[in-house]
Amino acid sequence: MVNVITGISGAASFSFLTVRDRPELKETAAEWFHEKWGVPHEAYLERMDAYLNGATEYGWYLCVDGVKILGGLGVIENDFHNRKDLAPNICAVYTEEGYRGRGIAGKLLDMAVDDLKTKGISPVYVLTDHTGFYERYGWEFFCMAQGDGEPEKSRLYIHR
Repeated sequence: MVNVITGISGAASFSFLTVRDRPELKETAAEWFHEKWGVPHEAYLERMDAYLNGATEYGWYLCVDGVKILGGLGVIENDFHNRKDLAPNICAVYTEEGYRGRGIAGKLLDMAVDDLKTKGISPVYVLTDHTGFYERYGWEFFCMAQGDGEPEKSRLYIHR
């Protein structure tokens, strides 16, 4: 599933891939996500291993320049909110600050949704405090949800 994209807002060539495409990036990716979100490194490794060994089709998607990770996201059952009935969830969406505004996160979102649909997995959800961003990529506001340990509810979007 490796896609090499050129011309993304002045980018040279970035590869968009899954951890299955480049399993040697698993440790690096787990550490990268940990640094961005503070979730234990081991939790990412556990979920990536489940994806790599075929125990789940909930994948991990990366944008890389060689071995440098520029952006990424994952798919998990529930992204730490009270709506356990709404699954799967996109999680850990992040693009390195110097690469934002180039369409990387949008390409990763589209890639994940398309990949899941080919496996018969739809709809997909994402919990966020952003407004306006996800709508650009076909996501619709679905409801408010209470994030674990969060004082305020957040927006939960759906992609059908």
